[in-house]
Amino acid sequence: MAGHADDYESVIKTTKSEDVAKFAAHRKGALSKLQHALHVNPALVPLFVLLASIAVFGLLLGSKFFSPFALTLILQQVQIVGIVAAAQSLVVLTAGIDLSVGAIMVLSSVVMGQFTFRYGLPVEVAIALGLVCGMICGYINGWLIAVMKLPPFIVTLGMWQIVLATNFLYSSNETIRAQDIEANAPLLQVFATKFNVGGAVFTVGVVFMVVLMLFLSYVLKQTAWGRHVYAVGDDPEAAQLSGVNVKGVLISVYVISGLICAFAGWALIGRIGSVSPTSGQLANIESITAVVIGGISLFGGRGSILGALFGALIVGVFTLGLRLAGADAQWTFLLIGALIIGAVAVDQWIRKVSA
Repeated sequence: MAGHADDYESVIKTTKSEDVAKFAAHRKGALSKLQHALHVNPALVPLFVLLASIAVFGLLLGSKFFSPFALTLILQQVQIVGIVAAAQSLVVLTAGIDLSVGAIMVLSSVVMGQFTFRYGLPVEVAIALGLVCGMICGYINGWLIAVMKLPPFIVTLGMWQIVLATNFLYSSNETIRAQDIEANAPLLQVFATKFNVGGAVFTVGVVFMVVLMLFLSYVLKQTAWGRHVYAVGDDPEAAQLSGVNVKGVLISVYVISGLICAFAGWALIGRIGSVSPTSGQLANIESITAVVIGGISLFGGRGSILGALFGALIVGVFTLGLRLAGADAQWTFLLIGALIIGAVAVDQWIRKVSA
């Protein structure tokens, strides 16, 4: 009888342990599915936040917010940040950071303006030289980081100061007025060209931002270079052993980032109408904000560049929504700061689950 009792107890214990094991596996499976969904579609979280914020402000403000004019105004306001955020996203995906994007953007715009008005070059040539200027700045960043093995934060912090000083010294802190540009070089303002679609007002700059994001998203997902960018950001040593030219990828990323910043400088001229060496000073911080809120991991190797677009739009929605609601501007900074911390917390949570 004692033997039967022992067998019975062992069966009960086994059954209980199996039930616990099945429950634990079920719980783990649910978390794994969520983690996998966020890994495969890293833009899901910022997209949800964007849609939720639009819905909330729409309910609170009604037609004042839910109008074609207001919604397209958000796009116009974030076009510069969105373009620069595309450049920043490429760098962050390689586990780097670029604090010089704003300065490169402004210097490129100044070069375009000065070569047109000070030296009398055709505006097409001046624009091309401005784009080359951005690429050169990006190449210097990439070479120092990839070849000299210097930390991206230190390199781009130093480049930010150098480019900023060069910008003021070269331009003599002079602004080229909008009237002069309109009369003599309207091509510099082409990104400000507007057109109507069903009552909504779009600009060439907005279209460029969206097309750029979609193009880079395709390149990162569908090309070998894009896969190499993710591989370098995830584990550069492993990527090197797999045959990836890590130095070449890093340099190319910073060169392309500099080129995109130069395009942002061209778009900036259209946005503000003039060529001003003092404009766009916060573009570096704003681009990092859009990238972080957009769910791109600061540790590199994970994220979607469309998330950066959603991040920029979230900032635009909060800014316009609170302004229309008559709230103090400081509430925008408070909420955006909370979103930044929340985005990093979500990223860390995903990493713990996947570990």
